[in-house]
Amino acid sequence: MVDGHPVGYMYREKPDHPNDSGWRFMAGDEPRAYLNDPDNWALYDVNIIANYDRDTIPFLDVPIGTAYERHPERGRFRSVSFPEGTDDSA
Repeated sequence: MVDGHPVGYMYREKPDHPNDSGWRFMAGDEPRAYLNDPDNWALYDVNIIANYDRDTIPFLDVPIGTAYERHPERGRFRSVSFPEGTDDSA
């Protein structure tokens, strides 16, 4: 989002606090070192993400433990395995 790219990968884990939806949004091509640096993460209201990338809207109410990636050719989201090391318990 910071670089103007649409969401390429998103997953929903157990929220960290009462105002957290549990959603984590990424471009999907970030290297592991980039993702491991907390300075590269920011908190955004889900409505802001939805306004920047309306393709996310149909998925916002899916349950915790769900993950999607944008298909490179079709541009639509498809269900993928939930990422290891994240909290998918409700």
